[in-house]
Amino acid sequence: EDLGRCLLWILLAYFFAGVSSLPQCSESNLTISGGDFTLSKMYIDGSILRYHCPEGYYPHPVKLRQCYRGRWDPAPTRKQPECKRVTCPNPNVLNNGIVDPYKRIYYINDTITFRCHSDYTFRGSSTRVCQANGKWSGGTPVCSRNSDHCPDPGIPPGARRTGHIFNIDDAVTYRCHNNLKLLGSKVRVCQDDGQWSGQEPECYADFTYDTPEEVAEAFSSSLQTTLTMNEETDKEGKRIKLEQGGKLNIYIALDASDSIEEEDFNKAKNIIKQLIIKIRYYQVSPNYEIIIFATKVETIISIANYKQRDDKKLDTILQDLDNYKFDGKPLVIMSNIANAFGTILGSMHFEKAKDQEAFNETHHVIIMFSDGVYNEGGNPSKNVKEIKQIVYNGQVEKRDEYLDLYVFGVGDDVQREDIDDWVTKKRDEKHFFLLQDMENVEETFDQMIGTSVLLSVVELTQLLHHH
Repeated sequence: EDLGRCLLWILLAYFFAGVSSLPQCSESNLTISGGDFTLSKMYIDGSILRYHCPEGYYPHPVKLRQCYRGRWDPAPTRKQPECKRVTCPNPNVLNNGIVDPYKRIYYINDTITFRCHSDYTFRGSSTRVCQANGKWSGGTPVCSRNSDHCPDPGIPPGARRTGHIFNIDDAVTYRCHNNLKLLGSKVRVCQDDGQWSGQEPECYADFTYDTPEEVAEAFSSSLQTTLTMNEETDKEGKRIKLEQGGKLNIYIALDASDSIEEEDFNKAKNIIKQLIIKIRYYQVSPNYEIIIFATKVETIISIANYKQRDDKKLDTILQDLDNYKFDGKPLVIMSNIANAFGTILGSMHFEKAKDQEAFNETHHVIIMFSDGVYNEGGNPSKNVKEIKQIVYNGQVEKRDEYLDLYVFGVGDDVQREDIDDWVTKKRDEKHFFLLQDMENVEETFDQMIGTSVLLSVVELTQLLHHH
């Protein structure tokens, strides 16, 4: 008995020594002027410190720190971080017109109006307001003479453009001023049909986010374009579904790294369920692949397995998602985004090898939730390029509609420019959305579900009316 007690003491001593040997990070010099901070795991290894500011302000020059082996990264400096006022990008980039009032810096609720010099025609929003998320309301104003093959593509706030001739095959190139990041198409080309290639660029600051309302609207309309591509209209103007034969593959990939908490993990699962339910409203029958990844990729269902399931497969998937448990991941998990895209690429190769003709007729939609931070597996862009190559098959213009790659960038540390390179860019559509946290993503999907229920009821009424 004494021996047992002695062993127990040794074990306890060893355990407590082990706990205390985890190096703690310093508690001093961490405050932010005008705001506060939260810690994910107090001051122990792996804890993430996040700075919070009141609405309309953002933490500067650092948003978060991570405790790693007893040191904060980035390390605190003598100069205390502060909450600074959110600004909107400079709108004084309008050619052939006047911006009123002219200021060096524009803050939230600043309102501006635009007008053109004589002989120029105005289009776009004549009044714009600087919003709390660091973006201007409305659309880019343009003053043009409309004398070329394509309309003047304009210059978004904060950007500069080279190229002022807009005939077929003429290109315009965009760059953002200061520390702003350009999202969208850096180069656009005037096409035969009188439209510009790619997507209108935007300049984002580090503190700029999309609101759930605008993401719900943009993602809904893009998704609707994608999911209703397999429809035609008959003589009476009624939409009819073409024989689908499972010609739509949807891959959903969820990044579960970055020491994600169980609550966040369950939110993320719920978002995937909401997304599947949302897609159900369009009365399409896609094949699904759902993966959750960190260092390794966990496949909840692959396209190949999904095709083999019975008619109740969608309900089974929702059940599988419910049953997928958060198993208390280690403190800091590496993120291998290349591996996630590699898994999707592997699925595509498998489908193509099985039936190349069917693969070429299949529309592929990839929806990823991630902050784009990868610290294992190398740069994901190689696998993304290969995904584009296998779908486009050397005919980008012709086959560009067969692939939609969306990324929801979630969190404080989204790698904006990296992700913007991965996503597909299409005219009047957006494929990269920046949201502050999982709550905002949930809100986005709640709003989308709301609009589509309405849509399907209207469609149902029309159908009944026709019959």
